[in-house]
Amino acid sequence: MKAISVSVAILLMVASVTVRAEVYRQTDSQGNVTFTDTPGKGAEAVKIGPVTTIKMPKLRDIKAPSAPEPQPASDSTGTPYSKIRFTSPQDQQAFYSGNGNIELQVTSTPPLQDGDRFEVMLDGQPVGQGQGGTFAVRNVFRGTHKAQVNVVDQKGRPVATGESITFTVHRPSVLN
Repeated sequence: MKAISVSVAILLMVASVTVRAEVYRQTDSQGNVTFTDTPGKGAEAVKIGPVTTIKMPKLRDIKAPSAPEPQPASDSTGTPYSKIRFTSPQDQQAFYSGNGNIELQVTSTPPLQDGDRFEVMLDGQPVGQGQGGTFAVRNVFRGTHKAQVNVVDQKGRPVATGESITFTVHRPSVLN
């Protein structure tokens, strides 16, 4: 019985010892710096601070962002935007773009009111805002994409949602 309690005590002492890895910095004759866990000739110990860890939320706790509900915006006379749409590319269009650069063109009826601007989203990510109606997007990957246009006010709040389109970009590949 005494041998078992001594063995348990020794195991507890060994388990309670903090394991600490040392890091050493060495510089060779050509001035190259290397870091290692083995001390060598001329090596100096490097003090390492505590490791920062971040606890990520579980996927089930993350809520997907919801798309803004289509809401007609009103100008100063009370006339809503009756239509917000893409003029280029067309819905379901497929086209070639060697470098992946594309141009999205949008329009509204009536024209944009003072302070309002278009916001164009590509695959759920904003790619541009402006009043001009033409948006150049660079290096779009090959494949099918969904574009959405909104009208936003001066504070960036969506005031109207336009039609979305789907289009396919063909690009050269080393495989074909």
